[in-house]
Amino acid sequence: MAATPRKNKTARRILAVGAGIATVGALVATMPSAGAAGDQFAAGQGTNGKGWGRMVDVQLLSFNDLHGNLEPPAGSSGQVIRVKEDGTTEKIDAGGVEYLATHLRQARQGNRYSITAAAGDMVGASPLLSGLFHDEPTIEALNKLDLDVTSVGNHEFDEGAMELARMQNGGCHPTDGCYVEGKTFQGADFPYLAANVTDEKTGKPILDPTFIWEKDGVRIGFIGVTLEGTPNVVTAAGVKGLKFGDEVETINKYTKILERKGVKSIVALIHEGGMPASDAYNYNCDGDGDGDGDGVSGAIVDIARNVSPQVDALVTGHTHQAYVCSIPDPAGNPRLVTSAASIGKLYTDTTLTYDRATKDIVRTAVASANHVVSRDVPKAEDMTKLIGDWNTLAAPIANRPQGFVAADINGRGSTAYEKPLGDVIADAQLEALAPADKGGAQLALMNPGGIRSDLVYKASGSEGDGVVTYRETFTVQPFTNMMNVVDLSGANLITALKQQVSGANLKSVKILQVSKGLTYTLDMTKTGADRVVDGTIKLNGEAIDPAKTYRVAMNEFLAGGGDGFGALATGTNKLVGASDLDVFNAYLAAHSSAAAPLQVPAADRITVVNPPKP
Repeated sequence: MAATPRKNKTARRILAVGAGIATVGALVATMPSAGAAGDQFAAGQGTNGKGWGRMVDVQLLSFNDLHGNLEPPAGSSGQVIRVKEDGTTEKIDAGGVEYLATHLRQARQGNRYSITAAAGDMVGASPLLSGLFHDEPTIEALNKLDLDVTSVGNHEFDEGAMELARMQNGGCHPTDGCYVEGKTFQGADFPYLAANVTDEKTGKPILDPTFIWEKDGVRIGFIGVTLEGTPNVVTAAGVKGLKFGDEVETINKYTKILERKGVKSIVALIHEGGMPASDAYNYNCDGDGDGDGDGVSGAIVDIARNVSPQVDALVTGHTHQAYVCSIPDPAGNPRLVTSAASIGKLYTDTTLTYDRATKDIVRTAVASANHVVSRDVPKAEDMTKLIGDWNTLAAPIANRPQGFVAADINGRGSTAYEKPLGDVIADAQLEALAPADKGGAQLALMNPGGIRSDLVYKASGSEGDGVVTYRETFTVQPFTNMMNVVDLSGANLITALKQQVSGANLKSVKILQVSKGLTYTLDMTKTGADRVVDGTIKLNGEAIDPAKTYRVAMNEFLAGGGDGFGALATGTNKLVGASDLDVFNAYLAAHSSAAAPLQVPAADRITVVNPPKP
């Protein structure tokens, strides 16, 4: 059954719409029925955006992929790149919900018509402050941000459809219960949209597919979808019983439904995205001025080119990139496509000019830009209190020391295929599962998307520089995936390594992080599976034998074939071990101390020909 938000904010909206209708009636009663006033309205004169002129400016504030990052993200993960006027670049510290709230509230000032929307992954893969409490703190923060609507993303399914329904409707966690005595989690004040996520048995969307925002007679419809490939990037348990439909077909279907309801202004919230040619948030995707969006590539381009021309703008996410591009719709007309990076570092401010006469967006008048959630503004006091309250609950666990590092060990913040922190995690998994009674692993593989942050040398609290706390290791490995050890043929191991750069990963490669002893060459001047150079894959200096069986350690997500690694799902004789977080913490404790902190690995196991630019 589709769930709908049913609390105070929705009630306020209904009251506001009712008041608006009453106001319209009063205004119409006092307006001349013909003559100069009628001509003025028809000509679009009057108070643009602030009253009752024909053309009304509607502000659309949007962001995506927050992932429960309430506190300012640390290290390089908490920075954005800006291109300056002289062509040089600079890094700016950004993010933190205390600052995001202030920026959004300042941006809304003076805008009578303002909507705040998001494109999925608001929760999931979250730092400890939110993840420890099943993301209840993030939903509370989004309520305070006055978020109007969001699509689901793949990470909204990390804990399954029932937990997503709890995020929407409220109620205490079925296992952990309520976290504060006498307080029940109220759920989201905003609707989660899941137009292309249906129940396999009923064929109906598991949440509302659309949402209509209305004020003073101005009506804008929203359709929310996640990527069709969600089952490939979420554990099987998280999507059990669900079907994920084609993004374009779904959006076009609900566009027609909204039109039948009289809604002609439509925005699609799509948790799928693209890759811009530059990492700079202010990069001009349409630098040549032809509006063809050739500065961005990836799945969103085909989606944008095929979504109905009746959709006026696309707010996207998933790839954690920043772009504001114009991509032609099927009719050949330019259409805005935006994304605001991730973890609350940017927000997009878009002006949609609404024509009261046609009830549609004037496409040529749409303007948009990404803005930095800089930390040079006052913190929002209500967010500071929210963070403080949850931190108090988390402190006994969060502040426990787990190890020591000599310098930043980058994971998420590394642009290299082989990430220093990836080596540490893979080595931790191998060490934990190598003993015969633990699985007898000979090598370990780690998916890069499971590394959510960096290990930062600078203290995040009072623990001191170089100290790694449980809060920090949880932020790096928040999924608590159980470790598996399986028998894998050498042939399938080779196939798995080739699947990094072919098949589902052909256009957007996913380079597995490998444990010590496993080496090979990756030649990015070649294409597809040929990029993994035959004959170079070796374990402890000996070539992998296709006919031999190897014991391979990996998390349960990879063991299930996640991220397009179907060859890894062929493993047999499975042994289930401790969680990935537990083995990570155990490794840090065993290999670091205040006197001998963990050094940054050389990251020299994968030889890359033509590596990506940093």
